[in-house]
Amino acid sequence: MELTFAEFVQGFTLPVVICLVAGIGLLIVEMFIPGFGVGGFLGIASLVAAILLRADSFTSALWMLILVLVIVGVILLVFMRSAAKGAISRSPLILNDQLKQEEGFMTTRDMEYFVGREGITETVLRPAGMANFDGVKLDVVSEGEFIPSNVGVKVLRVEGRRILVKAVAKNNEAPPNDLSV
Repeated sequence: MELTFAEFVQGFTLPVVICLVAGIGLLIVEMFIPGFGVGGFLGIASLVAAILLRADSFTSALWMLILVLVIVGVILLVFMRSAAKGAISRSPLILNDQLKQEEGFMTTRDMEYFVGREGITETVLRPAGMANFDGVKLDVVSEGEFIPSNVGVKVLRVEGRRILVKAVAKNNEAPPNDLSV
């Protein structure tokens, strides 16, 4: 049996319309609140309820599912376009700040600058800790050995966010590597 458009529209009872509108409204709210929370779950549940309430046949359920997917897709498309270029992109909902190098922020690639530089350990390295390189405090990792605080270290290499250091001798001293210090 073929379902005409008039028969499809006649099947929209008040509970179906309420579930459809509430579901779409809750999904819109979920787009503005981060995470998949109560609004998204209840919105999807309301849309499923609208489909099930309207489903007097397989054909009507299929058309209702297509209608819901098209409506949600159009709303999502409008939201994404507005978030990229429209009014939402200029609102506080979208983070537009950038961490620029001119303002003192450094990327992982900028850490290569420290290769070969010498500094002083701020904390004990066992093997991880903090070291100071000309006023810049960095999280560093030794080559596996214990290095006490206030000891000279040299940056060997940078591997992503991992800065590998080794103890160096200062003022004709041997590098500290015994645990009795």
